[in-house]
Amino acid sequence: MTHVIEPALPDDASRLGPLLLRAWLQTYPHREAGIDEEWIREHRGSSATAEGIARWRDFIEAALRDPDLLFCRVVRSEAEAEAEAGASAETVREIVGVLCGRRGEEVTLGPMYLLNHVRGRGLGDRLMAEFLDWAGGARMRLWVTEYNEGAVRFYRRHGFETTGDRELWQGRLPNVRMTREAASPAGGRDG
Repeated sequence: MTHVIEPALPDDASRLGPLLLRAWLQTYPHREAGIDEEWIREHRGSSATAEGIARWRDFIEAALRDPDLLFCRVVRSEAEAEAEAGASAETVREIVGVLCGRRGEEVTLGPMYLLNHVRGRGLGDRLMAEFLDWAGGARMRLWVTEYNEGAVRFYRRHGFETTGDRELWQGRLPNVRMTREAASPAGGRDG
């Protein structure tokens, strides 16, 4: 199976909303925080509705119009599907991950998700390398769920540190802020 990372296209919007919901259902259930499938569907289920898909389409179209300000990459899993007798094999392309961001005074990373069945193959590192290249030396920030220890370790490995800022998203999901300081010019110091 091959995995390709490429810019999202407007037609991908219909798959990104459901992907986001599926990733949330895989990632965030947490009994102690009171987060279960019902809570996730209540608070993130809209991403898979016509309205959520339209928001994705708008974002993707804006990213294609202004790639210096908006970043959106998808990971496609390519596999050959068996064909009926006498027909040639068909390539099936499923979206299994996404990373988006935007440039303002700082670069904001998010969302970033990979489905469980493709984790551990270096795809997150490949996505992050493309994002860091796009962001250049800018200061970056993101929110990460506190109990998502794998994600916290991943971001630390890529130069992000927790700031101590916290938020309780929708009154339950405990998030912490992480930042990656701006790269200093060669031979210079941060300001």
